[in-house]
Amino acid sequence: MIPLSLGAVAAAVGGRLCDVPDPSVLMTAPAVVDSRTVEPGGLFAALPGEHADGHAFAANAVKAGAVAVLAARPVGVPAVVVDDVLDALAALARTVLAAVPEATVIGLTGSAGKTSTKDLIAQVLPELGPTIATVKSFNGEIGMPLAVTHLDQGVHYIVLEMGARGIGHITHLTRIAPPVVGLVLNVGTAHVGEFGGREQIAQAKGELVEALPADGLAILNADDPLVAGMAPRTAARVLTFGIDTDADVRALDVAVDPSGRASFTLAAADAKARVELSLHGVHHVSNALAAAAVAIGLGTSVETTAAALSRAVLVASGRMEVTDRPDGIRIINDAFNANPDSMKAAFTALAAMKDGRRTIAILGEMKELGAEGAEEHRQVGRLVATAGIDVLIAVGGDDAQVMAEAAQQDNPQLKVVRASDRDHALTLARDLIQPGDIVLVKGSHSVELEHTAERLAQPDALASDR
Repeated sequence: MIPLSLGAVAAAVGGRLCDVPDPSVLMTAPAVVDSRTVEPGGLFAALPGEHADGHAFAANAVKAGAVAVLAARPVGVPAVVVDDVLDALAALARTVLAAVPEATVIGLTGSAGKTSTKDLIAQVLPELGPTIATVKSFNGEIGMPLAVTHLDQGVHYIVLEMGARGIGHITHLTRIAPPVVGLVLNVGTAHVGEFGGREQIAQAKGELVEALPADGLAILNADDPLVAGMAPRTAARVLTFGIDTDADVRALDVAVDPSGRASFTLAAADAKARVELSLHGVHHVSNALAAAAVAIGLGTSVETTAAALSRAVLVASGRMEVTDRPDGIRIINDAFNANPDSMKAAFTALAAMKDGRRTIAILGEMKELGAEGAEEHRQVGRLVATAGIDVLIAVGGDDAQVMAEAAQQDNPQLKVVRASDRDHALTLARDLIQPGDIVLVKGSHSVELEHTAERLAQPDALASDR
């Protein structure tokens, strides 16, 4: 964190100090919006939440070590009072970024794979210089500015996820943190209900490359026509990556081992090097190619990039997180989120690991699909029927029922059961899972199946209730 006095913070965000005895006191730790995560010297931004107003936790935040609260009104503890806390948070991020002019902003967006790719980039770019990246999946108008406040002197690259729920959202984020490198992974069906269609999603995602300067770098997925079609929308140099196309950065000879880990030959220009990924799922080949394109585009050699990708490890939980229990049961926690495209990728990974073992899929509903929700769940159910899955536990309401019925209709031999929520799913799973099974747990974040997966991964998960 760039140290800033509270007086400087107030000036940066257009606020006034309230109940601050000494304006020279320094903010020395990042900003947060959850009072439970305050670090000593940090700033607590009091935002209204879905269930509570952050102003109610101002005193707790200061007690935990915050030097002040970014607030819309006086809160009885040291505060920087502003008209709009969210706007002030964006202004603070711009100020922090301006204090490190040598830091190159790398923005990435896409319908799926943002966090996994961001974590890969953050493990490859240190070959070129000190790198920091978005915390967890903080990629929106709240999370991205919070991530920027982690910036420190000496950082050469800051990798920022940029998410969108509609047209103009990414443009807003690029005005907070102007990117020099922009990576677009894919245009899928995630949040299609909010956008209205894939073309609208492409329009929104392409705002990232539109924001690049003429001397910047746009990295586009040549395997996705809607992404490849963004090239005319940028003045920056374009570098493509892909598996199925003649891209600038390519994956050749892709293979998957019995544990679902992929390997491939990384090729760019006249150089080639083998990559052995430790991450589970062949879909990570595209993510790794994207990370490689960023590194190669910035000057890393193919050989160095391949070696760094081979050393890379899973960072974020709930994304193809594999746990092998002592009784031979394998739990695949891919429950952080779900959409039709990521469901397909998960089934492919599950099939690669099966090797004659029984497979159980605990699948939650996919949210934010709009009018196409029922049909998308029906299609996923049909995929389950042909994916070699032995047991389906469908979790949720009407859409889960549609998924379950489609799977049963297309594969009458498939065992299908319904669960109302995460706890019901856990109870059913405990009765159905047998030693040696492979269990995939996946659903939209709001279904909270991460809890189910984490509990099942514990050695006593089956015996505790029997």
